[in-house]
Amino acid sequence: MTASAHKQRSNLPEVQVVWFKRDLRTADHRPLVNAAARGDVLPLLVVEPELWRQPDMSARQFDFFRACADGLFHDLAQLGQPLIVRTGAMPDVLEDLQHHVRIVGLWSHEETGNQWTYRRDLRVKAWCRQQGIDWHETPQTGVVRRIASRNGWARRWDTIMAEPIAQPPAHVPPLKTDIAESLLPTARDLGFVPESRGGFQPGGRRPALATLESFLNKRGSVYRTAMSSPVTATGGCSRLSPYLAWGAVSMREVAHATRARQRQLRNEQPISDDAANKRWRSSLHSFQGRLHWHCHFMQKLEDEPRLEFENLHRAYDGLRRPQHADSMRLNAWRNGETGLPFVDACMRFLAATGWLNFRARAMLVAFSSYHLWLDWREPGLHLARQFTDYEPGIHWPQIQMQSGTTGTNAARIYNPVKQGHDQDPTGDFVRKWVPELAQIAGADVHEPWKHEAAGSILDKTYPMPVVDYQEAARMARQKIYGVRKGSDFRRDAAAIVQKHGSRKSGIPMRGVRPASPTKGRRGKSGSDDQMSLDLDTAPRSSKRTA
Repeated sequence: MTASAHKQRSNLPEVQVVWFKRDLRTADHRPLVNAAARGDVLPLLVVEPELWRQPDMSARQFDFFRACADGLFHDLAQLGQPLIVRTGAMPDVLEDLQHHVRIVGLWSHEETGNQWTYRRDLRVKAWCRQQGIDWHETPQTGVVRRIASRNGWARRWDTIMAEPIAQPPAHVPPLKTDIAESLLPTARDLGFVPESRGGFQPGGRRPALATLESFLNKRGSVYRTAMSSPVTATGGCSRLSPYLAWGAVSMREVAHATRARQRQLRNEQPISDDAANKRWRSSLHSFQGRLHWHCHFMQKLEDEPRLEFENLHRAYDGLRRPQHADSMRLNAWRNGETGLPFVDACMRFLAATGWLNFRARAMLVAFSSYHLWLDWREPGLHLARQFTDYEPGIHWPQIQMQSGTTGTNAARIYNPVKQGHDQDPTGDFVRKWVPELAQIAGADVHEPWKHEAAGSILDKTYPMPVVDYQEAARMARQKIYGVRKGSDFRRDAAAIVQKHGSRKSGIPMRGVRPASPTKGRRGKSGSDDQMSLDLDTAPRSSKRTA
């Protein structure tokens, strides 16, 4: 840099840049608070087109993100300095800003994202080092970066979540610069085909707080009993997962509000013979356990980033056929046209709403992995795009667990017909989402091939089952457990447990039962069975260092 250029730079206003990513709020935002205490703040949101072109990203996610960003823009404007929006690669954006301001600090939350965000952060770190700028990253959840051992992790989570909620600065002075404001791009601007949002949850801080309030005070009493079926889970589950995934509300805020509601319930009189009070307390106890498990699964990807691409237990490498050999089965599953009515109804419901309860998510993954014998990566990418609440750190460990490639969990091979009878006993859910079967009354809709109208429906308006689900389950179980023989397998499985095990002490999961995949097979209480709160190229190095 020439002397004149250096002098020109030194005359620019100094700013602390606060980089908003998956933390689209001003409340409980410690990077914002800490930056504001150091000087003038430039709140920055960067829409990165390359990120949104990744195979796990979708228009529905972007629309939700955009709605949350709109709310953030309003809240920051109320504080004094509106959000600065840019579209492009983050290092290029920072470089351009340096022509208008002198960046003396970069502040953000830590992120356990996909491989692309991890590598992006490495590029940002390199840029900051080159410019002599300190990048301050703050934990946002209970995930611990570069953790040495899982011992004591649950107690540490409790300590982190018990910390006070950071209040936003009273005022963020408007910047005196020539930086032009920019509009948020639309999904179409990024090359997405816009989706109808009729059935999707609205994004933003205000809907997040309204959802939290309604769950803790109106809807949540049936949480434990309603979570299993998509028929009842829509209203009985918290529905907070997309707001947590995109940071419209923080995990700490949810934990504090849940504990406050629990204290209120404990103080109500009489307690001993109040059935409604007991039901509430039991449900919120289960929900509190889910908050721990949310971060527990994110910690797995943080510690082992290759989970996004590779089998956790390498003994399963090559077990399933290459994906291109099963395009017909994959497409049938993705389109909700497998011929198994409850599976298809759940997939179509997900496509229309961007959300599905945990058990149905697990069943969809299990059906693709065991009955269709598909490798988990492509089905995992499809579900990631479908989930508005896609959280990479939860998604990929759960995809692997439900696919049986961890080597440490029981193979959860759900009987898709039994699940239909159990979770949709009247058949109304199936008839709504698979209208081709509307003329089949009652629970018979779960096995249309047995119905007298089968000849006029199957392979005409609705397909025959793509597999014999009972024989496919038998073969899958045989193959999965066939790999688990030998001392080498057990040795590697023990190492996986040592690294990623839950250390259940301190995690309140009493009374929470995992799904029952098949008749007569039930896991132990507290096993790893949460894919969301409502229960989320070459591999990276084995641990994050950014």
